[in-house]
Amino acid sequence: DANRQISEYKFKLSKAEQDITTLEQNIGRLEGQVARYKNAAENAEKVEDELKAEKRKLQRELRTALDKIEEMEMTNSHLMKRLEKMKANRTAHLSQQ
Repeated sequence: DANRQISEYKFKLSKAEQDITTLEQNIGRLEGQVARYKNAAENAEKVEDELKAEKRKLQRELRTALDKIEEMEMTNSHLMKRLEKMKANRTAHLSQQ
């Protein structure tokens, strides 16, 4: 009976050691996954920051371009009025001759 119990305990010990080995392998695998996910998250945050900076830059450029367009439209309007006045003056001058 004692031999049967010793044999049973040896089997349980062997099984426990196998379980420990399996769990240690799982820990190693999961730690590797955590490291990969952490790197991926850090890279994603870096890319996000770069994209935000690029977005801000593009928005600044857009505002600048829109301001230039508005300024050019005002200049164009002013020049068109001057041209119309010059045409009117020329027509009036020709009709007086």
